[in-house]
Amino acid sequence: MRSLLVSLALSLAPIGLASADPGYELWLRYRPIDNAERLREYRQSLRGVVVEGRSPTLEVVRDELLRALNTLLALDVVLSVEMQRNARLILGTFESSATVRSLVPRNELAAVGPEGFVIRQPLLYGQRVTIIAANTDIGVLYGTFALLRELQAQRPVNALGMTSAPRVRRRLLDHWDNLDGTVERGYAGRSLWDWSRLPELLPRYRDYARANASIGINGTVLTNVNADAQVLTSEYLAKVAALANVFRPYGIAVYLTARFSAPIEIGGLTTADPTDSRVRAWWRAKVDEIYHRVPDFGGFLVKANSEGQPGPQDYDRSHADGANMLADALAPHHGVVMWRAFVYSNTSPTDRVKQAYDEFTPLDGQFHSNVLLQTKNGPLDFQPREPFHPLFGAMPKTAQLIEFQITKEYLGEDTHLVYLAPLFSEVLNADTYVRGPGSTVARVIDGTLQGQPETGMAGVSNVGSDTNWTGSQFNQANWYSFGRLAWDHTLSPASIAEEWVRMTFSNDPNAVRTIVHMLLVSREAVVNYMTPLGLAHIMGTSHHYGPAPWVKLARADWSPVYYHRADSIGVGFDRTTSGSNAVAQYAAPVRDRYANRSTVPDSLLLWFHHVGWTERMRSGRTLWDELALHYEAGVDTVRAMQRAWRSVRGKIDEERFAETERFLAIQEREARWWRDAVLQYFGSFSHLPLPNGVELPAHPLNYYMAIRCPRDQHKPRCDTIP
Repeated sequence: MRSLLVSLALSLAPIGLASADPGYELWLRYRPIDNAERLREYRQSLRGVVVEGRSPTLEVVRDELLRALNTLLALDVVLSVEMQRNARLILGTFESSATVRSLVPRNELAAVGPEGFVIRQPLLYGQRVTIIAANTDIGVLYGTFALLRELQAQRPVNALGMTSAPRVRRRLLDHWDNLDGTVERGYAGRSLWDWSRLPELLPRYRDYARANASIGINGTVLTNVNADAQVLTSEYLAKVAALANVFRPYGIAVYLTARFSAPIEIGGLTTADPTDSRVRAWWRAKVDEIYHRVPDFGGFLVKANSEGQPGPQDYDRSHADGANMLADALAPHHGVVMWRAFVYSNTSPTDRVKQAYDEFTPLDGQFHSNVLLQTKNGPLDFQPREPFHPLFGAMPKTAQLIEFQITKEYLGEDTHLVYLAPLFSEVLNADTYVRGPGSTVARVIDGTLQGQPETGMAGVSNVGSDTNWTGSQFNQANWYSFGRLAWDHTLSPASIAEEWVRMTFSNDPNAVRTIVHMLLVSREAVVNYMTPLGLAHIMGTSHHYGPAPWVKLARADWSPVYYHRADSIGVGFDRTTSGSNAVAQYAAPVRDRYANRSTVPDSLLLWFHHVGWTERMRSGRTLWDELALHYEAGVDTVRAMQRAWRSVRGKIDEERFAETERFLAIQEREARWWRDAVLQYFGSFSHLPLPNGVELPAHPLNYYMAIRCPRDQHKPRCDTIP
C-alpha cells in the first residue's frame, strides 16, 4: 500500500514576549525550542514519524503531532501511516502496528489496560527509535501528549522510558452550566456551551477536547447539578449528540445531570416515585433514546433531596431506591449513576457536617454495582481547608467517587492566585485508618482498598467563555493539576506545578523556580488570610466572597456565626463528645487524634474544638496571638508573591504579566480586608490587643465598601451589605 505522506504548515506564528497573548492556548502552546542543544537532540530523534493504523483518534494523534512538532522543532515534519526505514518516532497499538508487536512485549502492554501506554526506545534497523505503544487508539493519544509534555518542558528524550496508566476509571469535569448560558459558581464568563447555536459547532469545543485529553480527562458532565429537565428533551439531546461527536475521538464521554422530577416536568406523569412502574418505564425509554443518539453516553449525575432539589425522599423512598431505578435503566448500556452525597436538608441540623454520613452509611450494600456515590472532599462545602469526608472508607460495599471543586467558590473566585493541587493531594493522602495504617482516601477512591471496580474523580469545572478559559492565567493550573492527579494521584503538586509552568510560561530556570514557589505557597496563604486554624464558612452568605463573620441569619446553618461560634470565652465549633460528636464518624485512630486537644493538628483545631482566647498553643502563644499572626502571615505571603512576580518581568509576555500583576494587587488588598475585618470582629469578643501593630479600620464593613463597591471589571457584583 502506498505510503500516505502528510505535512502541516506552521499553524501558529511564534509569539514574542512583546506580543499580545491572552492565554487561549493553555498548556498546549508549542513554542519553538530555544535550547540549541535540546533542539538538535529532538530533531535527530524525531525526524521521521509513523502513526500506524487508521481511525478518527489516530487522525487526532497525527494532527497533534504535526501541530506540535512543526512548531517546536521549527521544521516541516513528514508523517507516514506506514512503516518507513528512516522512522525515528513510531506510534500504534498492538493490533494496528506490526512494529509495536515486534518490539513491545504483549504482557507489558496488558499491564497498562485500555487507556495506558508504554514509551520505549529500542533498536530498529540498527537505529535507536522511540515507540509509543498502547492497547487502544486512545492510549496512543495519551502517550502522544505525554511525549509532547516532555518536549515542551525541554527534557532529554534520548533515554526516554515511560509506562503509565490511569489510577481511576472515570476522570470527569462537572460543568455547573445552565441552559440559559449562565454558570453557577462560574467566574470565567458565560457557559462554554452555546445551546442556542448547537448543533452548530464552534472550534472552541475541539480545543476544549484537546486540552482535556492532554491531561487524561475522559468525561464531561455538561449541565448543572441543580438540573433542568429540558436537557433530556429530544431538542436538546440532538445538541448533546453534536458535542459528543466532537469529543469522541479524544476519548471523552458526555454525561448529563438528571432532574429527578423529569417524568413529571417533561414526561406528562403525575409522579416521579422510583417504585412506580410508569416512572421506571419512562426512564428506560428516555435512556434508550439517549443511547440511540449518543452510543457512548456515560450516564447521569444526580443531586437529589438537597437544597430543595426533588428526590426519592419526596415519596418516602431512600437514596438507594432512587439511584437504583436510574441504574437499572442505564445498565443494559453499561452506563453509570453518580449520586451526590451532598445532602443539605431544608431544616437546620445540629451539625451540618454530619448529615451525609448519617444519611448514607445505613444504605451501604444497597446500591447497584453501576452506582457511584459522589462525595465531596470534605464534609462541609469546598472550604479552603477542612478534614477529609468521613464517608471515605465508611461504605466498603459502595463505589465512591471523590468530588473536588476546581472553580474557587470560597477561595477568591477569579482573581486570587490559589494553586489547588496541594489541597487535592492533602485530601487524597489523608489516612482514614478504616483498614489500618495506609488506608488513604486515594486508595478508597481508586478501588485498591476495598476492591471496587468502579472508580473516579470529579472536578467542578472552572472553564467558561473567557478567552483564557478560566478567568485568570493561574486558574488554568487548577484545571491542569486536577487532570494530572486524576490520572495519577501519586504525582506531587511540585512536579505538576513545574510541568505547567514550563508548558505555559517559560523554561527559563529562574522564572520556573520563582513561579513554582508562588504556586506552592499560595494555598496556605489563602487559608491564613481567610480561615486559619480550622475556621470555616465565614464568607459572605450568598456570593461566598469576602469576610462576613458577623452575619447571623434565621436559618442557623446558613450563618457564619453558626460555624465559628465566637463568644467571650473563645472561638471554634466543638465537635467532640461534649459537642456535636462529629468526630465519632471517623475511624478510631483519626477520631482519637481529632478529639484530643493535645493531638489535633493546629490546622484543624477550631474545626473540632472551642478554644479559649488566652489558651496556649503548641507555639507557646495564645490562641488570639496565633490567629492574628496567621492572618498577618497570609497578607505577607501575598506581598511576597507580588515581589516574586515582578522579578520575572521580561520573561513573560506583557499581556499575561500585566493581568497577573493587576490580580495580585486585588488579592493583596483583599487579604488585608480579610485580616482586618475578621480580627476586628473577633477582637470585640476577646478584648485583647493585636500583636505586631496591626491597625484595624473603624468598622469591618469599610473594606466591603472600598473593595466590593464600586464595581470593577474583575469583581462585577456589588452585593447587599449584610
